[in-house]
Amino acid sequence: MTQTQLKVGPYTVQPPVVLAPMAGITNAPFRTLCREFSGGKGLFVSEMITTRALVERDAKTMRLIHFDGTEKPRSIQLYGVDPVTVGKAVRMIVDEDLADHIDLNFGCPVPKVTRKGGGSALPYKRNLLRAILREAVTGAGPLPVTMKMRKGIDDDHITYLDAGRIAVEEGVTAIALHGRTAAQHYGGTADWDAIARLKETVPEIPVLGNGDIWSAEDAVRMMDRTGCDGVVVGRGCLGRPWLFGDLVAAFAPGGETGGGAGSARPTLKEVAGVMRRHAELLAEWLEDEERGVIDFRKHVAWYTKGFSVGSEMRKRLAITSSLAELDDLLAGLDLDQEWPPGADGPRGRTSGRNRVVLPDGWLADPYDCAGVTADAELDTSGG
Repeated sequence: MTQTQLKVGPYTVQPPVVLAPMAGITNAPFRTLCREFSGGKGLFVSEMITTRALVERDAKTMRLIHFDGTEKPRSIQLYGVDPVTVGKAVRMIVDEDLADHIDLNFGCPVPKVTRKGGGSALPYKRNLLRAILREAVTGAGPLPVTMKMRKGIDDDHITYLDAGRIAVEEGVTAIALHGRTAAQHYGGTADWDAIARLKETVPEIPVLGNGDIWSAEDAVRMMDRTGCDGVVVGRGCLGRPWLFGDLVAAFAPGGETGGGAGSARPTLKEVAGVMRRHAELLAEWLEDEERGVIDFRKHVAWYTKGFSVGSEMRKRLAITSSLAELDDLLAGLDLDQEWPPGADGPRGRTSGRNRVVLPDGWLADPYDCAGVTADAELDTSGG
């Protein structure tokens, strides 16, 4: 591996590692944790923001686009299916100095997004994709615009190579490819060969690979195997924000991977400390301790994976509503436990859906934009 830098417009990302936008996960507190472990190195993208909600200044959305003063560059991911609304959102970001980098979501596979023609369904409509990219790049001015996508809707409707060429033609700065179709959801194995084919197809701009990066060693292997310019890490860091420290070490000169000196293997006591800090950051961000601790609950199973915690204790941890209660429960764990082998490997959602929910007639013509309705712009962020 020789490439250790990634250029996103004017920004040099070293190591070439990006935190994947994940709805309900990659908010400001989680990004703070990941950046702390990486020493501020890498690129950390917000969770998905709906363009209509941003333009209408939805209160929840305005909170989601908050960046810590130390986040540089500030990266925001947008979801939209209407070129006009996407353009308005991008110009709002530029005019009000809300971010330094804009990423566009064409990879989300969840039904509430694809049934409206958004996310991973949208690149099938080539002309619509082009119109959205053109509005975004034009409106962004000096801000770099990138996009994240999947291979296609299913094995019979593969779109990533066409979408890649369209992106280059419309001035997109970089492309991230998740090596699965929407039908696969998060099941099966990511197709790293598709990442290599995309890199060969669009050599003009950086290509980032995404899918099945569970360790720093996986990230290095992906880059070596595919020739991609960087990696996007999503589910691999769930309950493991220290993975970004591993990645920094792995991409440093003489870096080590595979459980060596460069790999974090925290004890349960150390994990509990990170859990407590994560919950506290959420409470501060939401300006409500109870809401922050409740929001933290979803992370408990990921943090404690593989450790001998017990089903009853996991349940109690998952219904906490105060920092004091969380402290008491964490103190009751066997905190001397070493990092267990069962804590490595896949985490988060792993099932496939096989059938993608699409608007009626969506697949009839890859160039006709029929099927995109007025309510396709969701009025709330997430997904």
